[in-house]
Amino acid sequence: MNTRTRRSTGLLAAAAVIPLALTACSSGGGDSGTSDSAGTAAAAATKSGDDMAGSSGSASSSASSTDQPFGPACASVPKDGAGSFDGMAKDPVATAASNNPELSTLVTAVKKAGLVDTLNNAQNITVFAPTNDAFAKIPKATLDKVLNDKEQLTKILTYHVVGQRLTPKDLENGSFTTLEKSKLTTSGSGESYTVNDSAEVVCGNVKTANANVYVIDTVLMPKS
Repeated sequence: MNTRTRRSTGLLAAAAVIPLALTACSSGGGDSGTSDSAGTAAAAATKSGDDMAGSSGSASSSASSTDQPFGPACASVPKDGAGSFDGMAKDPVATAASNNPELSTLVTAVKKAGLVDTLNNAQNITVFAPTNDAFAKIPKATLDKVLNDKEQLTKILTYHVVGQRLTPKDLENGSFTTLEKSKLTTSGSGESYTVNDSAEVVCGNVKTANANVYVIDTVLMPKS
């Protein structure tokens, strides 16, 4: 009798969370990536239901809260539309970045390097995305030279991409091979993380249709 009661409670909890997860994932604008986002929403709902069925309500609530975007720069993200968190979750990463005014220099660089399709078609990646202010730290003459050197630009941009979705927990003490083939390191905890001991995450754990994005305040440079 006790086993049946526990099973029923778990099923009811799972049934309750699925429509909530679907509602959260379906809000926001933009048609691009609709089928992908539908699959993502379904997967998220299934996972949430499984988690809820296998744990207490308070534990699931805590897990949900830690899966949200965090950091001071997140406050400037629009509340709705294609550039909102819900809107970006519907689009592949290069398209999502193009809807964020704070990433316009990065988007320009990605276009010059011819990497839009590469990033949009990749699956389950992580992008460390420098803000416009991060690029502004580079002397203009140097930046202009890099932007017009496709080979060097591609090398720098692919150094910001890791071929797996990284969670905040993964960043606590991590070392990851980038698409550029060399490694970057991460450290931190809670809502404070650093990449290569130099770049601070200012808005982390942003979801797009095919990537997790961590917005950073400094452009990363490969060692070689």
